[in-house]
Amino acid sequence: MDADDFDTPWKEVVMHHFPEFMAFYFPFAHAAIDWSRPHTFLDQEFGALTRDAELGKRLLDKLVSVYLHDGSEQWVLVHLEVQGWRDARFAERMFVYNYRVYDRYQRPVASLALLTDGGARWRPGAFGYRLLGCEMRIEFPVVKLRDFAGRMDELRSHPNPFALVTMAHLQARQTKGNAHRRRIAKWRLTKLLYQRDWDKQRIINLYRVIDWMMRLPEGLETRLRSGMLQIERRKAMTYLSSIERIGMEIGRKEGLKEGRLEGLQEGRQEGRQEGRQEGWGELLTELLTQRFGPLDAPVLLRIAEADVPQLSTWARNFVDATSLDEVFRSS
Repeated sequence: MDADDFDTPWKEVVMHHFPEFMAFYFPFAHAAIDWSRPHTFLDQEFGALTRDAELGKRLLDKLVSVYLHDGSEQWVLVHLEVQGWRDARFAERMFVYNYRVYDRYQRPVASLALLTDGGARWRPGAFGYRLLGCEMRIEFPVVKLRDFAGRMDELRSHPNPFALVTMAHLQARQTKGNAHRRRIAKWRLTKLLYQRDWDKQRIINLYRVIDWMMRLPEGLETRLRSGMLQIERRKAMTYLSSIERIGMEIGRKEGLKEGRLEGLQEGRQEGRQEGRQEGWGELLTELLTQRFGPLDAPVLLRIAEADVPQLSTWARNFVDATSLDEVFRSS
């Protein structure tokens, strides 16, 4: 997995829920910030300082402008080491980035680090050098996800969404190489997520992170999704229901098909359209079967002959449908 694939879900959840991120991992810093005032991600300012690909290759870095309770605007630089292994240059990068911000903008910056590796001893919290009476040094707070390993009961009941993110990370490590144990752990986490009284977008954002951390073979993933649909049906939920999952699945299938068709000129558009239609039909058939039982031949034929817009309409109808008639009501 390349670095971009690895850090994207973390990046999304940190940006969408930054106050909760700070409260969970860096409560001392969270307490000093006035969250009644807006915080701003300074991506453009930070991007101008990180052209060195080697320095930034395995880090999720966010430079954020916040206001403290004394009214002053200050900058916080959050480093998240997502790759999960020891990096001898990590503390040096912390030093370099902190200095680059100060040098370019003449602003002091608080550097914070969250590490996801499993090592107990590696905790790089300082970097510096001394030469001929001159000393340069930085010390920075470090939090490691493995430090939460003995606190699973606390995490399970904690109201902060990053408690579930931390659980997902720890259980992904614990179940590495055992897909069946991972499915059980992922299922329990998903149920916990559904039990939270959170808005729809937060549920979706957090599930994406859990789903990414705890990937399953296709067959086990199908079993998990079947259970999710049953929960949604009982609780009248549509957080991660058919239309969103169909869209994600179709997007993945289209990406694969486009990759395979790269360089082929004849029949490319036709093949892509047929692939879209087939993919929508297969997914809709699976979802209808899970909810309503085996489908009879006329229904299967109707799905097979439908075009993509019609299948899309039926998929939207499926979200709240309690019968097949309600699914096909628009035709």
